[in-house]
Amino acid sequence: MTDGRWIASLCSARALFALIFVAYSASLGLLKQDWGLSSAQAGLIQSAWHVGYLVSLFAVGFLADRYGAKRIFLTASIAACASGLAFSLLADGFVSALLLHGLAGLCSGGSYTPGMTLIAERFPAARRGRVMGFYLAAASLGYALSLWLSSALIATAGWRAALVACAFGPVAASLLAAWGLKSTPNVVHPSGYSNPLRALTEVWRNKPAMLAVWAYVFHSWELLGMWAWMPTYLGVALAHGGESSSAMASVGIAFAALTYLLSTAGSIGGGVLSDRWGRTAVILLMSLASLVCSFTFGWLIAAPAWIVVAVAIAYNLTAIGDSSVYSTAMTELVPGNCLGAAWALRSVLGFGFGAISPWVFGLVLDLGQGADGARADAAWGWAWTALGVGALLGPIATLKLRALHESAQMAGGKR
Repeated sequence: MTDGRWIASLCSARALFALIFVAYSASLGLLKQDWGLSSAQAGLIQSAWHVGYLVSLFAVGFLADRYGAKRIFLTASIAACASGLAFSLLADGFVSALLLHGLAGLCSGGSYTPGMTLIAERFPAARRGRVMGFYLAAASLGYALSLWLSSALIATAGWRAALVACAFGPVAASLLAAWGLKSTPNVVHPSGYSNPLRALTEVWRNKPAMLAVWAYVFHSWELLGMWAWMPTYLGVALAHGGESSSAMASVGIAFAALTYLLSTAGSIGGGVLSDRWGRTAVILLMSLASLVCSFTFGWLIAAPAWIVVAVAIAYNLTAIGDSSVYSTAMTELVPGNCLGAAWALRSVLGFGFGAISPWVFGLVLDLGQGADGARADAAWGWAWTALGVGALLGPIATLKLRALHESAQMAGGKR
């Protein structure tokens, strides 16, 4: 199979896996009402996904080192199918949703870092940034498709139908991945680490790699919080006074889907530019731009609709624009025999910090709204500002990485 067809099949599978990733966020506003959830409880359900996801990423990192990325990718896809369907069919309140959404996250990590390892094994460093960009862009495309599908089904068949439809994405993805990877070798790198803790220690002592990890940690706080609350916020900001909750949800989902679709340009563009300009240069550009959005977006709730949508597009585009660059940098700073351990450590720290972001956002929202109702402008402003505060240290870690001579290992010396 040619490189083009190979990456097309892998990216298509990634997009289909991503259908279940934001299905809950798409229906969050309606589920709050139907299940009687507070904003903090609604955010905590999303956080449960991220906690489960980070645990799975931690595990599959070591498993990929030991058994090969291809084998783990295909095996984990089966679990993703079953858990996604279980959540969509059985969740009916706070406790069941918390447990089942967490389980779905726990079973979904196999489609992420093993896929990036497969890309690193197949493509040279000179082309790796753009290919990683396509892979991350595929996830954004999947998020957009999930939101558009949810928007259409919520309006006609309700939120349960939307969740079930999205849960069939991983089923299709598993079949496509099995076909696309059938001729790909399952590479197991020779390792001197019989104990996974030794591999973790080696990564922890790798200062350049750890600076890239810390930059990713603060990036994750901002990104995961934004993904969880963007549809609901847009529904509130763009709704007109007399509209129903389902109409508000549909409006928010549709426009959030637009931002996800356009953010694919950020993932691809960020990867391409990082090959040309260097990894840290693009990370700084994107992270600083997304910080500006974090500190302003929530205060625009009463602004004209075109301004809110324009900033939402810019926010999603810049927040995702450096995601593929962090991943590419890791493949250049960490030896192949402990790359899985590096993914595992990054996942625990990044998704661990990012997992509490939607919950903290909800807490700030609950504290700020009080008796002022669902459109308490200041509450939304402070909630989005909390995402920016948590992401502030990311550019500092990136600057420190850029100053190290080891950063010349990235992008052929372009840092």
